[in-house]
Amino acid sequence: MKRIALISDTHGPLPDDVKPFLEDCDELWHAGDLGPGFLDDPSLDALVFRAVYGNIDDRSIRYDCPLDLNFNCEGVSVFMTHIGGYPGRYTKRVKDQLATIKPDLYICGHSHICKLMKDPKSGLFHINPGACGYKGFHHMRTFVMFDCAHGKIENLRLIELGPRTKRAY
Repeated sequence: MKRIALISDTHGPLPDDVKPFLEDCDELWHAGDLGPGFLDDPSLDALVFRAVYGNIDDRSIRYDCPLDLNFNCEGVSVFMTHIGGYPGRYTKRVKDQLATIKPDLYICGHSHICKLMKDPKSGLFHINPGACGYKGFHHMRTFVMFDCAHGKIENLRLIELGPRTKRAY
């Protein structure tokens, strides 16, 4: 079993109020728009860290993080990208990839809107964890935690960090 924290759209350093949740996690996944300073956080050293770059990420982040990730976690096949849409409204690029890869779990960010839903056509499960950063148009800062075990997603939890407020970095 692996305990996963899934975040997106930090647009800057890892928020301090996310860090306590990571103490019980095995892996941290980031669905893009990491932002400046994120990869410099020493909190990441203790975890397996997987991330894709987003549209705001600069060359240095794009050097360390790919556009897409396709991997397996405890028997759950995962496809993660930043911009890709959701069931019934996939981008063409992602729709083509999902048809080829056929993952169990499809993850994206970008919209700042948390979505947890099954695709009725393909049977895959889709997660957009929303945005846990302070920058953007979202009202509530969110992320998702879950376990991967024996080919299944278990103990899925939505974490609400509270309202987004203007904050200087």
